Amino acid sequence: MLVIGIDPGSALTGFGIIKETGNKLTAVDYGCIRTSSSEPLEIRIHKIYQDVKKLIKEHRPDFFAVEELFFNKNVRTALTVGHARGAILVAAAECGLAVHEYTPLQVKQAVVGYGRADKSQIQFMVKTILSLPQAPKPDDVADALAVAICHTHFYKSAGLLGGKL
Repeated sequence: MLVIGIDPGSALTGFGIIKETGNKLTAVDYGCIRTSSSEPLEIRIHKIYQDVKKLIKEHRPDFFAVEELFFNKNVRTALTVGHARGAILVAAAECGLAVHEYTPLQVKQAVVGYGRADKSQIQFMVKTILSLPQAPKPDDVADALAVAICHTHFYKSAGLLGGKL
């Protein structure tokens, strides 16, 4: 099973592609899509859309998982990230992938076992679970890998309980 996890952002969109073989998870590819704040929003959103679509076509994942938008106090930031998220969802839909969404709380619980885990705990657990030589950076990359790991856990749980994702 090949899963792509995405941590949406307008400046940095983290991505992580993991493979599950038996009970072992390995990182296939990970990194971030960067856009410049000096560019118009529509150009930045288009770049995110194109790069996510390129990743999907290159790796052909079985599943597409994305972190749900966490609404903070800054409405402008939430709206901008929402635009990026929309482009990401359209890229997945155009490639024929169903989108599986997870809240930050679900991701943290699945990866760390604690819903209030901080960034360093997520990075440490992602490094450990995927047997990486060092913690993935920036945080957006570790978060994207964590989203993919979260999906594998939910997928397994659904299968054990006879459900479908």
